[in-house]
Parts: sequence; structure tokens; C-alpha cells
Amino acid sequence: MVQVRLWGSLASAIGDQTEVEIEAGTLGELLEGLAERYPALRPQLDRGVSVAIDGLLYNDSWFTPIKEDSEVVLLARLEGG
Repeated sequence: MVQVRLWGSLASAIGDQTEVEIEAGTLGELLEGLAERYPALRPQLDRGVSVAIDGLLYNDSWFTPIKEDSEVVLLARLEGG
């Protein structure tokens, strides 16, 4: 199981839970697992999110491996302009 921290509106979408556990070996599995377990997250996940894994930020790297002891943080996609 991977421990995931959720920030801001993502935590609000699931009743202000800031940490959840999901069975996942890749970033894609993590996002799909979250969408299945927490359907209220799906609209935000579909719009795009940023995921920090062990301090590195990923946006669309679905095959990025995640270890059980990885630090994983999920937040609304960071966009510049």
C-alpha cells in the first residue's frame, strides 16, 4: 500500500481526508485506484493533477514506479502563465 497525502481541493473532495492508502505500483495505477475508491475525485483527476513522488514532480508520467515507502503528495495541477 502506498500512503498518499492530498492537498487543498483534493482533500476537500473526499471529506477533508488528507491521507489515504492505495495499492499501486505506478503513477497510473495510483490515480486509477483513487478514482475508483473516491469517485468525487474523478473530475479533478480528469482535469489533471500534479504528483510529487519522493520530492520530484510528475504530471503525465503514468508508468513512473512508486515504491511502498515512497513519499507521495497529490495536489491540483500547478500551471504557470
